[in-house]
Amino acid sequence: MKSLVLAAMVYAMFSLITPTQAADGPDFRKEKPDNMPVATFAGGCFWCAESEFRPLPGVLFTIVGYTGGRMENPTYDDVSTGQTGHAEALEIYFDPAKISYTALVEHFLTRAHDPTELNRQWVDEGPQYRSAIFYHNEEQKQQAQAVIDRLSAEKYFKKPIVTVLAPAGPFWIAEEYHQNYYDKYRETYGQPHRRIEAKKLMKKEREKERLRN
Repeated sequence: MKSLVLAAMVYAMFSLITPTQAADGPDFRKEKPDNMPVATFAGGCFWCAESEFRPLPGVLFTIVGYTGGRMENPTYDDVSTGQTGHAEALEIYFDPAKISYTALVEHFLTRAHDPTELNRQWVDEGPQYRSAIFYHNEEQKQQAQAVIDRLSAEKYFKKPIVTVLAPAGPFWIAEEYHQNYYDKYRETYGQPHRRIEAKKLMKKEREKERLRN
């Protein structure tokens, strides 16, 4: 029961945040902080993933890139082939006094993407869009696994969670135009990227399906 209440509280807090409201959160910084913990997630297009986390209180900095593959210094074109083994990923630097790693994992699994799809998110398909949590230490591994186990036991999703846990390795920072892409697009074209509204509608439909008996 306690875990169900916690899940409901986290959901209520995060469900109000959508990419259309993705102003940077109250703790967000323009420069990467020193000596702060980092969470690394992969789940579909990294543009979408980044926009899900920047507004959260306690998130200090985000950067998108490529990880989990075989090639050194891969480019977007390299990774897009699906042949390098990399995933489009996101590093999140956070203040653990304001948001816990467990809360970030829960947000990633329940709000930021669909963890029941292994190599596909919406229109993006291939191993570079896989669902993965890259843990930086044993504590993160255990906490991530605990969230997965709890959501699975509670049958939060109708389908099994297929998110892979893997040790964090080299993280290759993506090209500058990918960083905070949605804000750059809005500044250039004067309107939100079409994926923002499309993903918001998709999330609503997915939540209806999850709650349907």
